[in-house]
Amino acid sequence: MRLPRLLLVCPLLLAAISLRLSAQTDEIQVYNAEIAEPGEFYLELHNNYTPDGRREPDFPGGVVPNHTLNGVPEWAYGVNDWLELGTYFAVYSVTDGAQHFQSESWKLRTLFVVPHAHERKFFYGINFEWSKNADRWEPTPYSGEIRPILGTRFGSFDFIFNPILDTGFNGLRRLDFAPCARLDYNLSPKWAVAIENYSDYGQIHRFDDPDNQQQAVWAVIDYNGKTSVEFGVGHGLDHASDQWVVKLMIGFSLNR
Repeated sequence: MRLPRLLLVCPLLLAAISLRLSAQTDEIQVYNAEIAEPGEFYLELHNNYTPDGRREPDFPGGVVPNHTLNGVPEWAYGVNDWLELGTYFAVYSVTDGAQHFQSESWKLRTLFVVPHAHERKFFYGINFEWSKNADRWEPTPYSGEIRPILGTRFGSFDFIFNPILDTGFNGLRRLDFAPCARLDYNLSPKWAVAIENYSDYGQIHRFDDPDNQQQAVWAVIDYNGKTSVEFGVGHGLDHASDQWVVKLMIGFSLNR
């Protein structure tokens, strides 16, 4: 990886798009339609920490984002070249300066993709997710996600879009529209830098006022070897957002 090129590309990507960080989350990731090989077990460790964030919870009794570490091990199995099954077990939060460790939530997911997405110029898929939530994690005991995946490659760049719909299983009108996107610049087959955009516009029947739409921007660097590593830093752009969040994801095959 050439450091001067990296230093040039990062500021350009940072200026490209903005990101919204809404509620507490264990996973800050844009899905790219790549899955485990058939018969492969894969583990990805998600962690994000908020060194400077909101001092109030998103709902009564919820986790306060400031100085909180959230994370989860994500266990996945490649059924065939177009289907991956996964579980997030167990979701955890470490709050109050590591004085409280809370781990009660878990999730199941089913991911359908076009085969061999990493070899295609245009790729797509869809993920379905069901969650059992602790009281402090979400305002509803059960929630779900429908995450379409659309992506294209052009030269050294990849662009990926996930127009996500979230639900607390409390009616179609209360579906929440929370799209996210990612623009990659591939420095080599193993190294990439990116900007990731996460938005949450609120319920589809009536979007939130702009003042309540938390906006931030993320810079990300990826290493894709036998062990994959993704590190990112997010900065809030308004008073409703966490000012600084960092994330680290580490993934590896359990078959070798």
